[in-house]
Amino acid sequence: MANLTSDTLYHQLRQDILEQNIAHGSVLKQEELSTRYGVSRIPIRDVLQRLKSEGWLIPSGKCGVMVNPLTAAEAEDLYLMRMRLEPLLLGYAIPHISNKRLGEAIDILEQLTSKDLNAQQHGELNWQFHTCLCQAANRPTLQNTIHNLHQLCSRYIGFHAMQLDYVDTAHNEHIALIAAIKEKQIEAAQAILTEHIQKAGQILVSYLSNQAVKS
Repeated sequence: MANLTSDTLYHQLRQDILEQNIAHGSVLKQEELSTRYGVSRIPIRDVLQRLKSEGWLIPSGKCGVMVNPLTAAEAEDLYLMRMRLEPLLLGYAIPHISNKRLGEAIDILEQLTSKDLNAQQHGELNWQFHTCLCQAANRPTLQNTIHNLHQLCSRYIGFHAMQLDYVDTAHNEHIALIAAIKEKQIEAAQAILTEHIQKAGQILVSYLSNQAVKS
């Protein structure tokens, strides 16, 4: 058996789901995963529970789990909530965003331009960029709510960027957002972020709706 830590196994399984090496809707069995990843069932069980709590997996049968399919209805709800809450938090944050924090956000943007990123890495860096800016708000309850929402969105964010070729468009919108924040233009920055989330959501919902019709 391989000496994989639970955390390593967690990220590997999540990446395989994002990249559809494990198809959405697949029923996952501990024995088969143990063979696939070369580990015992103990870390497999722990990782499946973790992914289930984050919405990546849903119950199947009496004791099994399956990969939670991506659906247009869920994606629309998640992006509508992001569209309302994230610009609100950003508005509280902008007066307190320092040049140092802006520099950190720009550094993350540069990492996001790498062509070597997989879907999981892209999704995580995207979240780091947004949360880096919003942490300055010092609104822990609102921040935690958005963090929990991101956990549910994470199945879609990496997929959205890599599968739907939205990387360049998102990067340009991030640059525009940084420019507005630098000038402390709160309403303009909120409008850019709202449109950024709305457009991403609309593209994703349209794609998933078409896929559902085809199937």
